[in-house]
Amino acid sequence: MAKEHFERHKQPWNGEEAGQLRMLAGKGKGLREIAKALNRSEESTKDFAKKNKIEIQKKR
Repeated sequence: MAKEHFERHKQPWNGEEAGQLRMLAGKGKGLREIAKALNRSEESTKDFAKKNKIEIQKKR
């Protein structure tokens, strides 16, 4: 499986992205779907959500 390339590698999060993350998490979207929508890695999205106390649903 090839690694995805992220244009925003190591770039700081901005307020618009944080708002979008909150909105998508509030709608019950999963980590992979949110990360893809924000063009961020799953790890970066998960870390940012944890630091900002945003709960992301686990897809089963």
